[in-house]
Amino acid sequence: MIIYKISSLACLLTVGAGLGAQEPMTLQRAIRTAWTEQAGLRAGQAMVDSRQAEADAARDTRLPTLTLNAQGVRTNEPMMAFGIKLNQARLGAADFNPLILNHPDAIGAYGGSAVLQQPLYTGGRVSAARRAGEFLFEAERASQGRRMQETARMVVEAYFGTQVAEQALTWVEDQRAWVQGLEAFVGARVQQGLMLESELLRLRAAHAQVDAQQAEVIRQVRATRSGLGLLLGTGPIEGSLATPLEPQETPSTVAPTRRGDLVAADLQTRAAEEGAKAARGSLLPAVGLELGAGTLHHSWADKGNWTWGAVGLTWKVFSAPDRAKAQAARAQAQAAQELSTFKQQQADHEVRLAQAALVAAQARYAAAKEAILASEESKRLREARHREGMTPLTDVLDAEAALQGARNLLLQSLYDLRISRAALDLATGAPIEGVTP
Repeated sequence: MIIYKISSLACLLTVGAGLGAQEPMTLQRAIRTAWTEQAGLRAGQAMVDSRQAEADAARDTRLPTLTLNAQGVRTNEPMMAFGIKLNQARLGAADFNPLILNHPDAIGAYGGSAVLQQPLYTGGRVSAARRAGEFLFEAERASQGRRMQETARMVVEAYFGTQVAEQALTWVEDQRAWVQGLEAFVGARVQQGLMLESELLRLRAAHAQVDAQQAEVIRQVRATRSGLGLLLGTGPIEGSLATPLEPQETPSTVAPTRRGDLVAADLQTRAAEEGAKAARGSLLPAVGLELGAGTLHHSWADKGNWTWGAVGLTWKVFSAPDRAKAQAARAQAQAAQELSTFKQQQADHEVRLAQAALVAAQARYAAAKEAILASEESKRLREARHREGMTPLTDVLDAEAALQGARNLLLQSLYDLRISRAALDLATGAPIEGVTP
């Protein structure tokens, strides 16, 4: 017998059974535990940290660069030997002798330099890259917020799916006890010759069916608890679940913030636009400042020192690859804009579907409550008439089956109601079950 539907993720997750009792867990605590303990979300946070580091690196490209250089050299290469003596400030008249110039003795030197470089104008490349990095970081952070909300929705499904399975197990155990009691009653009547042996055999078959159903529900309970533990990152959950399945209050449909995936799409569009600006900047001239100082020693006291300063301009007047890259960046920016528009349309569609699903779930829940009242009364009447010998056993078993069907419908409608609420919160960007980071 199908008792309820649950998300395919929660049904397929199977982990070893945990040991030891745990304190009752509320839904709010379960969601927060998933946000902090689940490895998947921690990986997402690492991506956020990575984007932040990349944004910091892009921002710091506007700062000056200081390069220190140390060197030691020994050579008899004519040009280097002459240059080393010149840098050491120890050239003499004898060093211009052609024989010495052409065949110098090996000479050694050690020294170093410090160079400071500062970009003055880069055609907007540096500032555009900095803004793109910041937008990408904010987009990743918004995406992480969306991943947290999606995880919260899955926790809601697994949490209430577990409660549905456990309530179904309680009802199956009640049904088993009822069948056992009825079996004892019919067995006594059969011995007295007041009922046929076939009715007792029929009850034994019903008893076996209930036992099989009980084993299946126990499997479902273990699977859903294991799935919930995987979502939480803590292993199978063994404690009781404190948040009731039946909603205690009417949820608010007002979204206090915009959906994280839509925010991320907008920010990615802005990052792509800044990337296009940076690509265009590569076709413009760049101006930079360079300041430096150097020294070269023959000995500690015998040395030469020098400084320099320069302002330079570089300009790729024509570069086919850079022009192609700029065109590709413009196309990427257009693609990001179109994707952002589509995601907004998709979000509006999801909101409409979620609202309709919630209304339908509320209607099914109201109908299920009426159905279970009617089934309970029908079973009570048929069982009373059967004890008086006025109704056959098949009518009683049919009433019991109808009651179980009504109970299953009630559980399914309650589950659908809670999941529909979570789906609407996710679609609108509202905090799921009121839980915020």
